[in-house]
Parts: sequence; structure tokens; C-alpha cells
Amino acid sequence: FKNYFKTALRNLRKNKLYSIINIFGLTVGLAACLLIGIYINNELNYDKFNSNADRIVRVTMEFKQAETVNKVATTGTKVGPQFKRTFPVIEDYVRTYIGSSIVKYETKIFDEPRVLYADDPFFKIFSFKIIEGDAATALDAPGKVVLTKSMAEKYFGKEDALNKTLNVSGKDMIVSAVCQDAPQNSQLKFDFVTQFLNLNNVKEENWWTANWVTYLLLRDKNSIPQLEQQVNNYMQTPAVRAEARLDGSNYLSYHLEPLTSVHLHSSLAGFEPNGSITYVYLFLMIALLILIIACANYTNLATAQSTGRSGEIGMRKVMGATKKQVFTQFIGESFVITFIAALLAFLLSMLLIPYFNNITGTQFVVKVLFQPVPVVSLFVFCILVSFFAGLYPALVLSGTQIIGVLKKGFTFTGGNNLLRKGLIVVQFSISIFLIIYTVVILQQMNFMQTKNLGYNKNHVVVLPIGGKMKKDFQNIKEAIEKVPGVEGVTASYETPEFVEWGDGITAIDEKGKHEISLNAMPVDLDFIGTLKMQLAAGRDFQQSDFAIMDTSNDYANYRQPFIINETLAKKLGWTPEQAIGKIIDKGSPGPVVGVVKDFNFSSLHNPIGPLVMFLSRDFANNFMVRIAGNNTKTTLSNLENVWKQRVPERPFNFHFLDDDYNNLYQAEQRTSVLFSVAAGLAIILACLGLFGLAAFTTVQRTKEIGIRRVLGATVSGIAMLVSSNFLKLVAVAIIIAAPLAWWAANNWLQDFAFRIPVQLFVFLIAAIVTMLIAFITVSFHSVKAALANPVKSLRTE
Repeated sequence: FKNYFKTALRNLRKNKLYSIINIFGLTVGLAACLLIGIYINNELNYDKFNSNADRIVRVTMEFKQAETVNKVATTGTKVGPQFKRTFPVIEDYVRTYIGSSIVKYETKIFDEPRVLYADDPFFKIFSFKIIEGDAATALDAPGKVVLTKSMAEKYFGKEDALNKTLNVSGKDMIVSAVCQDAPQNSQLKFDFVTQFLNLNNVKEENWWTANWVTYLLLRDKNSIPQLEQQVNNYMQTPAVRAEARLDGSNYLSYHLEPLTSVHLHSSLAGFEPNGSITYVYLFLMIALLILIIACANYTNLATAQSTGRSGEIGMRKVMGATKKQVFTQFIGESFVITFIAALLAFLLSMLLIPYFNNITGTQFVVKVLFQPVPVVSLFVFCILVSFFAGLYPALVLSGTQIIGVLKKGFTFTGGNNLLRKGLIVVQFSISIFLIIYTVVILQQMNFMQTKNLGYNKNHVVVLPIGGKMKKDFQNIKEAIEKVPGVEGVTASYETPEFVEWGDGITAIDEKGKHEISLNAMPVDLDFIGTLKMQLAAGRDFQQSDFAIMDTSNDYANYRQPFIINETLAKKLGWTPEQAIGKIIDKGSPGPVVGVVKDFNFSSLHNPIGPLVMFLSRDFANNFMVRIAGNNTKTTLSNLENVWKQRVPERPFNFHFLDDDYNNLYQAEQRTSVLFSVAAGLAIILACLGLFGLAAFTTVQRTKEIGIRRVLGATVSGIAMLVSSNFLKLVAVAIIIAAPLAWWAANNWLQDFAFRIPVQLFVFLIAAIVTMLIAFITVSFHSVKAALANPVKSLRTE
């Protein structure tokens, strides 16, 4: 073994170019596999840290109203307690909600975005470790709050957090326990936990106020299908249908999703965006493709180098070396190279973790690489890559005949050449596939950034509304309007890029009543103007509309003005002009005063659906402030000053509407970055391999090139001669990769309701660029050989 090891190191030093190419390629391939392996392991083990994971299910709701079926990940408050009372297989339940709250301690005031409201059994059902305090009593009273370790340090430093008093959403609460921070592979990420009943309007049980995510703990993990059937049979009983106000073909049903399948397999998002098993497969595919290119490089170059080792092989066999010993020698060399690459890959992964976190949206730290799974996986990869990358060269070299090797050296047979060409085709097929796929993704991303959404998302500041602000709403709004640089102010329940409020209306016209399920937006005055939407007919809401919103006499004379979108008007059979003045009933009747041109109020994955806007300040959750784009910093500073004067109890936290829009496509943005990096690495590795093979081929043909130069061949002619064989292989790779890339890109685009077509010029550009890069790579050596003095190459003849 010692001799084999020394020989391997000697050959590495002797063939520096090939060694560097091989080690670099394998290092990149193994590092990609290691980092992506960590990501995949994290995704596949989401929520599995819970000891009860196999017995916990998330309840999702499906309901039909007005011929429209809706599915949501939230439920009403009644689901958990009623199901526990009705079905013995349910051991317990927990209703949850995560929202932002103002948290105060002495002079510290923070707007905390991750306050979890949960029923008492939360720490019994989920395995979030309690560091201080008692899990059994941590949430047994409304006046208690549990902090994570990070929050305890943030508010109290090194002091003991237990029994300290925090003010959460205006209520004084005693710190009853401190728990470990939620793992990043948990669908419930929180900083504070307090009792569910601290929320407003949750004491009364009902089926329909579906704002809460409900989890059930079952006694038997195998009872999920049977329980789901029992639940839905129960929901169809006359008493329950009457209680839920269901009539006709309308229905309300529930589905039970195993906790560990929610993140990757559910189409319904809870408090955080779900992952995707598709993206897990994409990550895995990229890692394997890069590793395949690196292994192909090694196999190609190792086989090519064999011509320079014919004397060594022959002498070993003359001295009595068996085929097995020669085979072991070359497999050993493969292992040495791969082992060096593995060490470098580990170090490279440590350096790349922060950048990898940016791509994947994860929060891995370096110590994750030292856990058993990554270390063992890297070792196994090292063994497998060593064997499979070195197998063919070892078989070829160990099988050579002594006499032939000593007389004329080792030469490629037809089979060797076929393999070499096949590996080049595989490398460039992968590279071209990734280039085309990446360009299509980038084009779609650019389309989503530049598409006319039906409103202007730029230069709009979003300011959350909460606490006592609604009582002073108009004064705060007027103060903001007076800030220099402010062009418009409005408010709404949700921002326009992602409207989730589901509702139903009854429209009344000469044809009768029409019931329609749709999305609804409570908005303030100036909504249309501030967001620069376009009206197809009618007008925006105005101050006089409040006059018909008469709340006296128990709302007996209450009327509600509405603005609808073009899609809703079309669905009702109205032109925009015909819609004006028509009566719509959404709890209370009222006239349609305007029809807004369709705008994207959801992700571009979804088509534009029917939408109704109604005038309301009671539901205002956000101010939206349009500012001039020429002096943003000063305007924000002036806004902050006004905020501190008008809302001193709340910190000045803001975000931009265009950032909210971009956040809808984080998965796509990460995919585009990932594929851009992968395509770049693939073409670099493929060209490095081609560079090495071109160097080898040029050396083999040195005398031929010399003769051609003596006979008058030009440098460009020789460059084309040497390059032509390689370019033919690249052309074959283009023919193979193009249809695969077209299919994959179209398949990815099908997930978007608004998408670009896959254009021919993308394939042409990918083909031309790849051909050009390959030509330059190969020509470097052929031109160098052609410019050399031909006498030197021919003097031995």
C-alpha cells in the first residue's frame, strides 16, 4: 500500500495539469453534493424532531359555497374541541396562530413578528424543549408567556427570565418558562408563546372564522384515514349542517395531513411557505449532474494519460505484477485523488455555507458539517466516486499485453475512443441542458418583475396598523399626508400583491340573484389612486360614501358601497358600464360604484379571479404610503418623526410593497440562482475536461501538426482540424440536450398562469455560446502547437 501511495503522489506531481483539473472537478462535485445533501436531509426531516410526529396531524378545511370549492390550511375555533369531544381516537388538540405584537419591557419596545398563540397542551403535543420552568403549567393561564432562549437573552440579558413581567399586545404577562429556539426544520417558528384565549374573538366556538391552524394528537398513528372518513360523515349530519348554515349542495369537510408530510407535500401553506418535493429533486439532480461531469473528467483524463505510462505498466508486468496488482494500483490512485478532493470539498463547504444559506433561505452553521450524516455521507461518496471514476481506467490499463505495451506503448482502441467521446457528449449535454433551463427561468423571473400588474408597486411604503391606532386613524393619516415627499396615503386589510380574504356575495339584477365565491378587500379612501390602478367604469370610493354606512338602529339602514374587478363583472354577465349601480349583498346590500381593471392580487401562478372591494377602516391593518422616488431617505426620516409623534407606543417598522411582491417568488429566485451557479460550474468543468483532453490530443498529434505546417498548412486550418472532432461531439450534445431542456422548461412554466413562451433564440444562443467556448478551449493547444517550430517535432523522424 505504501508503494502504491508513493506512486500515486509521484504521478500527481508529474502530471500537474491533469491532477489539478481532476482534483478541482471532484472537489466542486463533492462540495455540491455535501451542501445539497445537508439541505435535502433538512427538508426530508421537517418536523421529525417531535417525539409524537407520527401521531400529529394538521387539519385543513375544504368548503363549497356558490358553486366554488375552496381549500385552506386554517379552520374555525370549533374544530379542535368539538372533534376531541366526538372522536375518542383524538387524544388532544392545539389551535395556533402566529402574528406580530408589540412587546415591552421597561424602556424596551419591539414589534415582534413571531408571537405564537396556542392552547394549553402545546408543549405536550410538540417537542420544543423547556429549559427553565414547567411545561405542564407553562400555558395554563392567560397571563403567562413562554420565551425562546434567544428572546430571553434579548430582553433580560444574563438575568433569570422566569417570573419577569412583559407587556404583550397591551397585556401584562408573567414569563412562565424558557424554551429552546425552534429548529429551522419546524413549520412552527416562534419567539414567544402565550395562551390561545389571549386572542380576541376566539372564546366562542364556531366553524367558519377560519384563521387558526389546528393540530390533533391521535392515540393511534394508523387511524388517520378512518378518522378522516368519520369526521366527514359527521359533518354531513343534518344537525351539523344546520349549525354550519349549509344548504343545497354546499358542504364543509376536513382533511387530515400527517405532520411530517405537510412541508413537502401539502399545497396549502400555514404560517410559513411550504417547501416542495420538486425542488428537493431539482437540488438532488444538480448535485448529481455536477458530480457526473467531474467523474467523467477523471475517467477521460485518466484513460488519456495512460499513453504516457505504457513503459511503467510494461515494466511492472515484466517484474511479475499481476493484473490484480496493476488494477489495485490505479484504483488506489483514484482513491488518493478523491480523498484529497474530499478534504478540499469539506473545507470549501465550510466557506460556502453563508452563500448557500442565501440561495436556499436556510440558516445552517458550520458545525452542521461535523454531524454524523454529512461526515459519513462524504466518506461513502468518496469511496463510490473513487471506485466508479477509477474503474474503467484501471480495467483498461491492467488488461494491456506486455509485448504490445513495450513495443509501441498503449494506444486507444475503438472502445476506448467511443467511451471518451461518449463522456464528452454527456458532459456537454448536461451543461447545455442547464444553460437553456437557466435562461428560461431567468426570462420568467424578468417577466414577473416587469409585468404590468394592474397597479404600481414601486415607491410604496407599508406601515402596519395596530393597537390604539384605529381610534386615531384619520388624524394619523392626515399627518402622514402632510409629510413632504408623500404623494398618497391609503389603508387596507391586506396588501394588493397577495389577497387571501375569501368571501361570498349575492348580486341582484333583472335576471335574479347570483351567488359567487370570491376574494374580498376591505380598503380605505384613495386606494385606487394611491396604487395607480385604472378604473374601467365608475369612480373610486369617496367621503360621501360613509353617509350610507348608517350603523344606527342596529345596522337596519346600513348600506355598503362596492368596487368590483372586471373578472367579477364578466362572471355576472355585466359590462363595466352596466355594473355601475347594480346591487351586491355581502352581509349588507349596496351599489357598485366602480369597476377596476383587473390586477394581479395573487401570485402569477394563479389566474385573476373575481374580487370585490368594500369601504372599511375597521379592518385596516396597513397604511400604504406612496412617496416620491427622488428623495426616499429624507421622506422616510420625516415619516419616522411623524410616526413617533403620533404613535409613540409603536416602533417605526416599515417595508416596501415591491419587496412584498418579490417575496412571493423566493422559491423561484432561489431556483434561478441555483441553476445559474450550476450551469456556470457545469460549463467550467466540462471545458476543463475538454482543455485537458485537447492538450493530450495535441501532444499525440505533434508530429502530424509539424508535417502539415511544413507542407504549408495555416494556423487557423490546423486549429479547425484539431477542433472539428470535438465540435462534432458538442453538436451531438446540443441535439440531445435541446429537446430535454425544452420539455423540462415547459413543464416548469406550466405552474404559472402568466408565463413566457419558450423561444427558439434561447436554444440558438446556448448552442452558439457552447460551440464558441469549446472551440476556444480546444484551439488554445492546437494554435500553440501550430506556432511551434515544426523542426523540433520532426527531428526524431
